[in-house]
Amino acid sequence: MKNLKIIMLLGVVSFLLYSFTLTIQEEWIVPDKYKTMQNPIDPGVDKAIGKSLYSKHCKSCHGKEGYGDGPKADEVDGEIGDFSSEDYQAQTDGALFYKTTFGRDDMPEYTKKMPDDEDRWLIVNYMRTLAE
Repeated sequence: MKNLKIIMLLGVVSFLLYSFTLTIQEEWIVPDKYKTMQNPIDPGVDKAIGKSLYSKHCKSCHGKEGYGDGPKADEVDGEIGDFSSEDYQAQTDGALFYKTTFGRDDMPEYTKKMPDDEDRWLIVNYMRTLAE
C-alpha cells in the first residue's frame, strides 16, 4: 500500500512538472548576424504597404494595435507578445526581421508567404509605429 501511494505521488508530481514546463516558453534565440543586421528600408517609406502587409499576415493573431489580442490569439499556445511594449521595441530591427522571417512554434515562417525580404522589412517598420 505504501509503494502504491509513493507511485501515485510521483505520478502527480511528474504531471504537475510537465504541465508547468508547457506554460514556460523558451527564450527566442536570434543569431548574432541578425541582431546586428541593419534595416535597408527607410522607416518613412511605404508605411501604407507595411500596414497593409501587417493587416493581411499578422493582425489575426497580433491584433490591430499589436497587443497580441487578435481574433486567433486564443488558438496560440505560447505568448504572443505586445508590440507596443518597451521590451518588444528594444529589440533590433534585425531581430524582429529574423523572427518574422523564420518564426517558431505557432509563429509561422514567412519566407514562402512573403518571399520578398523587403515586404518583411516593411512590416518591421510598421510594427515600430505600434509603440506610438
